[in-house]
Amino acid sequence: MINLSVYNKDGEQVETLKVDEKAFGGYVHYPLLKQAIVMYSANKRIGTAATKNRSLVEGSTRKLYRQKGTGNARVGNLRTAKRVGGGVTFEKIERSFRQRMPKKQRVLASNCAVLYKLLNDSVVVLDELKIEKPKTSEVAHILENLKIDRSCLIMLGQSDENIYKSARNIPRVSVMPVGQLNACDVCNHNKLLFTKEAFMSLLKKEKASS
Repeated sequence: MINLSVYNKDGEQVETLKVDEKAFGGYVHYPLLKQAIVMYSANKRIGTAATKNRSLVEGSTRKLYRQKGTGNARVGNLRTAKRVGGGVTFEKIERSFRQRMPKKQRVLASNCAVLYKLLNDSVVVLDELKIEKPKTSEVAHILENLKIDRSCLIMLGQSDENIYKSARNIPRVSVMPVGQLNACDVCNHNKLLFTKEAFMSLLKKEKASS
């Protein structure tokens, strides 16, 4: 069992949660976790880079001058890659970098990522996070009280525009509803900050699926 402390906005411990590792798969599947991170990273790539080959470059296909007798080096047409303005030998073409994983594997990879953070004391649970209006200094103050000074992913029970607008100007801090949790975003941030509502809903969901 993992003992997970729950804090208030002032950084004071108000409660302790007991988390069973089995709720998140029992152990970290590192090969699966790596596969998921590679997939999410690859799916962010935009494969629109393209260059022209010889067939796409404008110009005649006529040989510039005869092969022998001129004293010059042998040369073909204007489109050859050896000449300035010619086509590219190994041209880039539009391509898709997308990869796929079954849903069960994606879910298991997300659980492994959360479990890894739990085992390394990188998960912080906040009893409540509500902001009446967007204010960056308020979120920054909460993070300071919780001693979070590195990259952080804030997980909410549901989307909250005020919290999103308050945190978006803080460097290396992201906000996401728990329903969009994925292994790549978890691993790309040093700390995970859950609201108690978000963490309990995630825990309940994993217990129901197991």
